[in-house]
Amino acid sequence: MPASKAQQKAVAKYMKNNYDELKVRVPKGEKEKIKAHAESRGESVNGFVKRAVDETMERDKSAE
Repeated sequence: MPASKAQQKAVAKYMKNNYDELKVRVPKGEKEKIKAHAESRGESVNGFVKRAVDETMERDKSAE
């Protein structure tokens, strides 16, 4: 059963209040490679990108 208009509005409001959006552009063909890699590890693309960013920031902080 599809979500009602009220449910969609509530989810949109929650997302707006609790998350920031970040758009990432990659060369043609990279999106599918990233998606396949994330899926092979049991992750969503969002989860994979978030983990990659977190790990890189931690590594960079340690190197300072």
